[in-house]
Amino acid sequence: MRSLSLAFAAAALLAAAPAFAQKTQLLVYTALETDQLKAYQEGFNKVNPDIDIKWVRDSTGVITAKLLAEKANPQADVVWGVAASSLALLDQNGMLQGYAPLNLDAIMSQYRDKKKPPAWWGMDVFGAVVCFNTVEAQKRNIPKPETWKDLLKPVYKGQVVMPNPASSGTGYFDVVAWLQMWGDDKGKGGGWKYMDGLHENIAQYTHSGSKPCNMAAAGEYVVGISFEYRGHSNKAKGAPIDLVFPKEGLGWDLEAFAIMKTTKKLDAAKKLADWASSKDAMLLYGKNFALTAQPGVAPKLANIPPDYEQRLIKMNFDFAAAERDRILTEWNNRYNAKSEKR
Repeated sequence: MRSLSLAFAAAALLAAAPAFAQKTQLLVYTALETDQLKAYQEGFNKVNPDIDIKWVRDSTGVITAKLLAEKANPQADVVWGVAASSLALLDQNGMLQGYAPLNLDAIMSQYRDKKKPPAWWGMDVFGAVVCFNTVEAQKRNIPKPETWKDLLKPVYKGQVVMPNPASSGTGYFDVVAWLQMWGDDKGKGGGWKYMDGLHENIAQYTHSGSKPCNMAAAGEYVVGISFEYRGHSNKAKGAPIDLVFPKEGLGWDLEAFAIMKTTKKLDAAKKLADWASSKDAMLLYGKNFALTAQPGVAPKLANIPPDYEQRLIKMNFDFAAAERDRILTEWNNRYNAKSEKR
């Protein structure tokens, strides 16, 4: 009888073993906004409760630099919610594991890497916006800008803040967009002349893409060059700002996903990729962004124009990746004196 009881006990322990099995932990590097992480993690864990996500979060430029610095000894398993231009750079350095997630065919071709299998694929578009504080502008008799070139006018002197492109993905796509629209010519083109003029009116370059809009929303400055998620969310909370989408065209990038080539947890990383590319995930992204990589998923966001996608310029992510060091070196040499201190 005793041996039978022991057998039953052993069987019970074996049956219970999976419940006590250690969860797989994925180290995920991200530039997602802090207020988005919980919803995305909870959505994934509803489907995959046996995989824990450990986040390492910072702005795009910082995460990109960290990944490159760790190239000889990579730490991350997955990169989730980092600019596609940064992932293209990691791919050029041979750091990414190609993988076609289950839902890849639903993602529009312009929003994913062209290789088969792709090294990265997009989640949603984040594009340029100007946050304009109407209350402070009225006090100072400052008109609302309609174009990028309006911001060169003397009336805006000391009232414009924008992200530093070395630390912010938003700042970097602004710079790349201006160079693509008006010319680069290795530091001599019209894009640089534009930034020379804009620099005269800049009060500060911040190390966050959200911060310029937050500063404008708080009335610290009249104009904050930012991205549409932060503009939309601040206005929805009642901030006295108008959102301006400059008429010349909008720079943009993709929040994107990739698996690191060196991960020792490839099966778990693939499960995360499968979920992160799913319609359920896209519905969550669409609560924050006007455009998701799967079409027709995102609901209409208030304050975002219906022709928003048509206003996005054609961005060359390979150029943005290949020329990143040169562009940032030139930018720092010219403008870094006005960057906020860390």
